[in-house]
Amino acid sequence: MKPLAAQQVKLGFIGLGNMGSRIAQRLLDHGYELTVFDRDNTKAAALVVNGAVPASHIAELARSSEVILSCLTNDEAVQSVYASPGGALAGARPGTVVLEMSTISPESSRELHNQAAKLGIDVMDVAISGSIPAAEQGTLTLLAGGNAELFQAAQPIFDAIARQYFRLGPSGAGTTMKLVVNTLLGVGMQAIAEAVVLGESAGLNRKLLLEVLSHTAVVAPAHIGKLARMERNDYSPQFPLGLMNKDFQLILKMAARENVPMPATEAAFRLNADQLVLREDQDFSAVLQRLEEVAGMAVTHSIR
Repeated sequence: MKPLAAQQVKLGFIGLGNMGSRIAQRLLDHGYELTVFDRDNTKAAALVVNGAVPASHIAELARSSEVILSCLTNDEAVQSVYASPGGALAGARPGTVVLEMSTISPESSRELHNQAAKLGIDVMDVAISGSIPAAEQGTLTLLAGGNAELFQAAQPIFDAIARQYFRLGPSGAGTTMKLVVNTLLGVGMQAIAEAVVLGESAGLNRKLLLEVLSHTAVVAPAHIGKLARMERNDYSPQFPLGLMNKDFQLILKMAARENVPMPATEAAFRLNADQLVLREDQDFSAVLQRLEEVAGMAVTHSIR
C-alpha cells in the first residue's frame, strides 16, 4: 500500500467538534486536500476559509475521498454516519481507507470493520489520547487497531497530528486501549478530588495544596493542567462530564464482559454521574466540586 502522503491522497473528515476541528486544521496545515462535513454547517466555516472543501452530505464526502477520517461522539453516531442509507459506506468506493478516531466500544469498531470489509473498504480504529491543546499542537497519542500494512501507510497522516502512535493489534484493539487509558484518567481524577478534600478538611490551604500537588510525581501529566483550573474553581468543559460518563459506561460494560472487578472505577463513575445530573455543562474535573459540597465546604474558598 502506498504511503498516504499529502499531495497524493484526498482526505475527507467527518465530525468537527473540539478535537475533530483541530485535527482537520493540522491536516490542512500539512498540505492535505481536505473535504469536511459536520451536521452543524457553521463548524466547517473556519476550515473552509483555510482551504477545506465543504460537503453538503456524507455520501458526497465519501465519493470524493480516498481516506475518510471521523471523530464522533459515540457508538450510535459512528453507526449512523457509516452504515445508514446515504452514509459513508454507501458512498465510498472499494479501496477507500477509513481511519475512525472516535471513543467507542471495541465491538462497534469490529462491527464497522466487518461491514466495510464486505465492500472492499479497510477500516482502522485510531483512538485519540490527548487534550485540545495537544490536538492544536499535533502532539496527540494515537492508539490503533487494524491492518499492519495500513498502519504503516497511514504514518504520514499520523505524523501530521500526533507525537506518537501505536498499533495494538487487530480491529478493536485501538479502542480497547483507549478505554484502558481513560480508566486511569477518570479514576485518577476521583483520587485527586478525594485527596484534596482530605487535605482541606484537615486544615491545609487549598491554593497551596493544589500547587504542591502539581509539583509532585504522583499526579499524571493529563491531570496537571486541571489543578490550576481547580484552584480558580474553573470547571468550564475541556473534557465534558458527559463524555467521561459515556467512557465510564463503556469501560464498565467491557469489564463485565471480561468478568473483571473494578470497584474504584465504579465509585468514580457514580460520583461523575451525580455531578452530571447537577451540571452537565462542566468539565469532568468538577467531581472535586461535588466532593467539596458533600463535605460541606464552600465552593469559593478564601486563603487561610
